[in-house]
Amino acid sequence: MRIRSVHDGDEARLAVLLGQLGYPSTEQDVGRRLEYWLNDPQSALLAAADDDDRLIGVAALHVTPILEVTGRFGRLVALVVDETARGRGVGRALVAAIEGRARAAGCLFMEVTSGGHRHAAHLFYEGLGYRDTRDRSRRFLRPLT
Repeated sequence: MRIRSVHDGDEARLAVLLGQLGYPSTEQDVGRRLEYWLNDPQSALLAAADDDDRLIGVAALHVTPILEVTGRFGRLVALVVDETARGRGVGRALVAAIEGRARAAGCLFMEVTSGGHRHAAHLFYEGLGYRDTRDRSRRFLRPLT
């Protein structure tokens, strides 16, 4: 396995992985998303690829400046490992690579959100040293479309 940047040509495998994460997507959908992700200087899409360069995992980072203190924070926007590759360190390797990118961008900390039903993911993040802070803050959403 090696970690590399996602690039044009990864649309089909990325669509499969997003489907496994619970977000069914077509190759076309993913192609449109890559147009803005790959051109955003504050974002990074990293992939874990097998020996045949087939994507077996992907992680998305977005870097956000902080107003109330000097610095930025990194947000792990998405993380998915192929069902057939789970439990082999792929997720850990992707998170480590994303955290490295975030540090290089001057991030002070990382943030990740995870659906309440994803208990295995919660244990995974806690095992990596992430703390559940829902007792300190809440997340509010409002659709704009």
